[in-house]
This record gives sequence, structure tokens and C-alpha cells, in this order.
Amino acid sequence: MVPGAEEPDIVFGPFRLNRRNRSLTRNGVTVPLGGRAFDTLAVLAATQGTTMSKEALLDAVWPGVTVEENNLQVQISALRKALGEGWIVTVPGRGYRLAPSPAAESHAAPALPDQPSIAVLAFTNMSGDPAQEYFSDGVAEDIITQLSRSRALFVIARGSSFTYKGRAVDVKQIGRELGVRYVLEGSVRRAGERVRISAQLVEAETGKHIWAERYDRALADVFAVQDEISDAVATAIGPAVADAEMRRAMRRPPESLGAWDIYQQGMWHLGKADAKANDAARGLFERAIQLDPMFASAYTGLSRSCALAGAVYLTMPLDEALRLATEHARKAVTLDSGDANAQAELAADLRYQGDMDNAREIAQQALAINPNCARAHFVMAAVLILTGQMAEGRQEVGVFERFSPRDAEIAHAHGGIGMSYYFERDYERCVEAVRRQLTAHPGHTVTYRWLAAALGQLGLTDEARAALAAVPAREFDIYVRHRVPWMRPGDYEHMLDGLRKAGWKG
Repeated sequence: MVPGAEEPDIVFGPFRLNRRNRSLTRNGVTVPLGGRAFDTLAVLAATQGTTMSKEALLDAVWPGVTVEENNLQVQISALRKALGEGWIVTVPGRGYRLAPSPAAESHAAPALPDQPSIAVLAFTNMSGDPAQEYFSDGVAEDIITQLSRSRALFVIARGSSFTYKGRAVDVKQIGRELGVRYVLEGSVRRAGERVRISAQLVEAETGKHIWAERYDRALADVFAVQDEISDAVATAIGPAVADAEMRRAMRRPPESLGAWDIYQQGMWHLGKADAKANDAARGLFERAIQLDPMFASAYTGLSRSCALAGAVYLTMPLDEALRLATEHARKAVTLDSGDANAQAELAADLRYQGDMDNAREIAQQALAINPNCARAHFVMAAVLILTGQMAEGRQEVGVFERFSPRDAEIAHAHGGIGMSYYFERDYERCVEAVRRQLTAHPGHTVTYRWLAAALGQLGLTDEARAALAAVPAREFDIYVRHRVPWMRPGDYEHMLDGLRKAGWKG
């Protein structure tokens, strides 16, 4: 049985295992562990170096459940990555044990976690007034709080990252000492009733700057400005880190790729937003899951690629695609119910099935977990538009775009704006919006359907026929000859009316 929450901490080397809070720290710095990996370590640590058989570990970590031995091997591998070599010892033919103190391990740098890791340093107060330290510290602390809401980031706590305050320390050294891939540093200059805040994100290993921004604000309300800037910085960092992680994964040799890197490669292909790349992404997510069956994010990615294959790229039958997408999203949520992206993906799949009430509720749950979750804002925008709340839906598209301006779903979001104007019978605005969208995303052919219908309603017959001819024949089979689950009957009939006026003979 896994040691209970009432039992005392276990200390070994530089590590402290807290079974009340289910946390592990190394020299005071949190070491990220999945739930099963923590349970495995708790069992090994509680035995004081005694060898545990594989069967005993399986029974303790998965009580009452029959699982394959591979699941235990996955957790042992995760622990070795988190702790460093030498702590988890394989006893051939018998099982595993926790070494009491591998040589020199207590002085070793923390191992980098698989997920992107970041330390936010105390911002430098350049105002010349020590009384303003509270403001510069507050900005950095708020950024830490905002970033910590994302399950995709491992964020070093303030108590560790602020220890470098006032010290001239190289970013590479900070990265090694804290075990992080990225360091955010910044400065605050306050003069009179104005403040200038500069921030830059650095890749610790190389010292390369991957993002930088400067914010100038009037200080009518100092705390409102602090909140606004910390929110803006945290919002910008997520996409910057995601882009850096994908580029890092694409540079790595195939033989060195683990589940995280393969997942990042899948996300890179997903971002190319075309059918061939989506199929490649789906295969990569499946490979990541084979390597780590407990990797929730890989199931989330697989869910999205399946849904896109059926509903957008038309490379899978729609019913099968939506069934698989929902199955994978539910698995992701089961593995990590606190992952906002997993919740948002499940909401997206329910939206595709026409279950708007549950889609809205789960998207709201995702936003409660992480208000900066771009995917949840995207789903919420779609639900609002598809349930007749057009203005609110367009506003939510704007929020989504602010959180993720380079997102692969931007084309779909902009297409939703055109569709919303069509539903409102504002055909001129629909034509304007769709033409802008097609100029920016010419490969997003599904939008031609709304352009043709709007031009048909306006009586612009020649232009409507040209738009109609640009709609691929298979899209008529999926979207026109049958009503898709996510479209209301009245909206469907309204669409058919415009397409017939454009010259469609179906």
C-alpha cells in the first residue's frame, strides 16, 4: 500500500519526499513527478533501501488493478530522469531499491524535467528608490503565479528564483543550478507617474534570447498596472516557450527522442495546418503514447489530430474521427484532470458532436483551471457562435487570438467570424470577413462555402458561382448534403438557401 498522507516526510540525500502534499523537493526546489511515479518512489523510499520485487511494487502502486509490467518500467524511467542516475537501483532477477546516497549526488545539478522549465528572476528596480522594490518584486511574483497555472510549464518557486536577486550571475549558471531550460529576467524603471518594464526570455543552455518586450504605462492605479503587465508577459511567454520547445525537438537526433520530444514534433506538424502534416502528427502522438502510456498531453494531441482529420481535412470518416477524438480526450482528462488543455480538448470534441451545454461547461472548467488557456477560449468562441451568441463569440475569438496569435487554429477562428455574420444575415460583412480570411489562409477551403452562400444571398451570381466552384466536392458530401451534428437545423437550412442562390443544384 502506498504510504499514507499522515506519515512523516522521508529525506534521502538532497531530497525531501512529502507524503502529505504529495511533493518531492531537491534542496528546496520542487521536482515535478507524475502521480504514479510519486507513488512508486514513496513505496521505495519507505522501505529504507530494501529491494522491492516488481510484483510487490505493482500491487502497491496499482492496488486491486491488473497492469502490465511495462507500466512500472515507465515510472522507473521517469524517476531516473527526475532524480538523476544512481538513485534507483535495479537488482537483477529481484526488483528495484532506492539507494541511500549515491556518491557526489547531493552536489549534482538538478536534472532537467522533460517538460519545459522556467525560472522567473526578481526584476531589477532601476528607479533609484529602494521603496519601489515592492513593485518590481510584485510584477515578477505575479508572473510566476500566472505561469504556474499552466500544466505545460514547470515553474521554479519564488523562494528559489529570488535568491539570485542583486547578484551578478550568468544565466547559464542559473539554468544549471535550478535545473531549468528558460530564464525570464527583467527590469522596472519608474519615473513620476509612468513606468517602463522590460522583460526578456533566455534559453539557459545557449544564452540565446528567444523573446523580449517593453511595456510603457501610466501609473493611474499602480496595482492595476502591475496586474496588466504581469498578465501580458505571462500570456506572451507560453507561445514563445512552446515554439522554442518544438524547434528544440526538431533539432534532436531520432535515436535520442523520448516521449516529450516526439510529442513536440507532433505539435510542430499539427501547427502546419494541412492534411498531410496532420496525419504525421497523429502518428507521432501515437508513438509518444507507446513510450509513455501515462502521458496526458500526447492523448490531447492525438484527440485534436483525429478531430481535425474528420471535421476539417476529411481524411477520416467523420463519425469514426469524432469517436476516437472523444475517447482520447477522455483518457487525457482521466490521467490529468487538472490539465486545462485536456479539458478544453474534450470540450472541443463535445462541441463537434453537438453537445453544446456540456462543451460550454467543460470549457469553463478549463478556464477556471487556467484563464490563459487559449484552446478553451477557442472552444468557447465556437460554442457561442454555434448557439446564436454571435457578438460574444466574435469577442471570444479576439481573446483567443490575443493568447495565441500564431496558433494553428487561427484560420478556423477567423472562418468562424465569417460564419457568424452569415448567421446574422449580415452578408456584406460575411463576404468581407471571409475574403480577409482566405487571403491570410488560402488553404482553408471550407470557408468558400460561406463566401458562396453570402454572395448568393446578395444576388452577386457570377462571384457566387466562382466561390462555389472553389469548394472541394468532398466538402459538399460532409457539410452540405447532410447536417453536421454541431449545426442547428435553422442555420443549416439558411446555409442551403444561400448555396442554392449561388447555383448549387443539390
